[in-house]
Amino acid sequence: MTQQAEASRPHIPLQDRLRQLLDGPTALDKRALLGSLCAEVSRREAVAYTAGWNDAFAELRRR
Repeated sequence: MTQQAEASRPHIPLQDRLRQLLDGPTALDKRALLGSLCAEVSRREAVAYTAGWNDAFAELRRR
């Protein structure tokens, strides 16, 4: 997902997003649920990692 698309997504706290996955309209089997949880955590890690690099680059530009 691009940074612009990520910025346009509403921020949902991780706990609320996990609750949505667990209590979703369709019951997921264990494998599908685990896959969804892993994908969500990985996506959030990537966003945090990118944000960290963006902050570091912004700091370098200010110097």
